[in-house]
Amino acid sequence: MTRRGLLIILSSPSGAGKSTLSRRLLDWDPSLSFSVSATTRAPRPGEIDGEHYHFLEEDQFKKQVSEEGMLEHAHVFGNFYGSPKGPVEDAISEGRDVIFDIDWQGAQQIVNSSLGPSTLSIFILPPSITELRRRLISRGQDADDVISKRMQKSWDEISHWGSYDYVLVNDDLDQTFEKLKTIVTATRLRRLQQPGMVEHVRGLHAEFEELS
Repeated sequence: MTRRGLLIILSSPSGAGKSTLSRRLLDWDPSLSFSVSATTRAPRPGEIDGEHYHFLEEDQFKKQVSEEGMLEHAHVFGNFYGSPKGPVEDAISEGRDVIFDIDWQGAQQIVNSSLGPSTLSIFILPPSITELRRRLISRGQDADDVISKRMQKSWDEISHWGSYDYVLVNDDLDQTFEKLKTIVTATRLRRLQQPGMVEHVRGLHAEFEELS
């Protein structure tokens, strides 16, 4: 293995551009993958188990949580959601990076988990609240009452920006993506991510001793 994989966490208030940036990362590097969440809600039409979500019964979900099989989990609108630990551990040990599109609470759980040292957390801020609302309206996906709820929730999400490794203001999508690629590329070169470097340095030391 040339390097250890990363858990790349992207968080933002809805409408700040997190999902678009995530998709661009996947296009930029096909070796990246999304963490497939587990949920206790019923599948929606067209959703495939193991591709869109891991659909579990509530007792199955709770059993995995009790056995520390979830990196993070939450109870949202009557259903449980979480990130299974096993597939992520496999990817990290094989040198593959995994993207997490989660909120600040899930991010904190992952950072505080056993895989925390391999985590890269990035928070995406909008240039202004006015622009954030404009983006939510222009994408045409939500009714007015849903947009209002998202806007009300946005400040609580933004207030946790200080707990992330990096913070980017997404005032220009192309420029923000270039910065995001730079962050990922540099973090892949952290000493912690290169376990093979220890053996390389030992080899240099042995060579130095032979020449002495």
